[in-house]
Amino acid sequence: MVLCCYERKRGEYNLMQIPSRFEVKTLMEEHYDPCISLFMPVEQVGPETQQNPVRLRNQLREIEKQLEQHAQFASMKSELLKPLLKLPDNHELWLEPCQGLAIFRSLDQFHCYHLPERVKEQQVISSHFYLKPLLSFLANDGRFYVLALSQNEIRLLEGTRYTVQDVLLPEQVPESLAATLQYEQPEKELQYHSTGSGALVGKSGRHTLVFHGKGESDEAKEQLTRYFQQINHGLRELLHDETVPMVLAGVEYLTALYRKANTYPHLLENSLAGNPDELSPQELHQKTLPLVEPVLEQGQRQALAQYQENVGTEMASNNITLVVPAAHEGRIASLFIARDHEQWGRFNPLTEAMEVHETAMPGDDDLLERAATQCVLHGGAVYILNQPDAIGGQLAAAVFRY
Repeated sequence: MVLCCYERKRGEYNLMQIPSRFEVKTLMEEHYDPCISLFMPVEQVGPETQQNPVRLRNQLREIEKQLEQHAQFASMKSELLKPLLKLPDNHELWLEPCQGLAIFRSLDQFHCYHLPERVKEQQVISSHFYLKPLLSFLANDGRFYVLALSQNEIRLLEGTRYTVQDVLLPEQVPESLAATLQYEQPEKELQYHSTGSGALVGKSGRHTLVFHGKGESDEAKEQLTRYFQQINHGLRELLHDETVPMVLAGVEYLTALYRKANTYPHLLENSLAGNPDELSPQELHQKTLPLVEPVLEQGQRQALAQYQENVGTEMASNNITLVVPAAHEGRIASLFIARDHEQWGRFNPLTEAMEVHETAMPGDDDLLERAATQCVLHGGAVYILNQPDAIGGQLAAAVFRY
């Protein structure tokens, strides 16, 4: 499943993947008033597909009305709406198979995401983008990493149950195995040979080094160990606040050596054996998801059990007036929110002043969305519950770190 990302300056779009946590953080932090967030379900088959552009036009008319109700937005209305009004007639927008659309627009940003699940029809204008409908794709119970180890390159992929995308590696991560395993003295080159095969030439143009699976020298193992230690060190800053599982993909003797260098605490015991160079990101996703699925399901069960053990103490609560401030302070380990519900109100992180309203009032935020997004950004786990019975019938509950 892919998304279209429209860039206002170039007037064109690129195909990308569902946004990662880091991209969501960009959506949160780089914005100006007003921020328009629009969600709509998309029909894929039958005559109803012809109504997709019609429903989008109707939502855009509603957004235009809301903008007209705010005098401070009057001078921005035309610029904000100009690219949005072109969307219903954009043929390419409707070519991508999807279950829903998520559209974000501010004066500086314009993003349109094709979603793999249906979403409730909504349009929100606020001082920030409204991201809660995306959380089911970003929450910790649906995310995992794949670290693909080979002689040609190192790849880190971020996946969910629906999507997969490459993660840009930090500069501290070595380019390739071949780049590290270069012996200065030819007579020390034991148990491997270089190859001129075009299929085994790394991105840097160097010929890769092919090791025999058994009996390689102690010196070669030392080089491999140092190489994997460099990878682990380079990934540490990127993954330091992550709690999602990671699965290795690679030939067995490489994955075994990497495990000895690894310090990421959520590395799975099972690996995908074989040369990952032969697999596309989509194929890696398809083959590793069954390895990760039991862990993803176990995470929510364990988190709910921990909540039940601590409910009634200071370490857990389903009181929204306690949950929201804790999310902003980064104190939530696990957050549970009810699917397709909103809790309207206001919260000021500076003064911690809070108001909770039964219905939306001018200037209100969805406090569930605020809590969930802050929890994700602080490295907590967010679980979307179809039924809130497990948290006492409330719309939100949390297990606190302290």
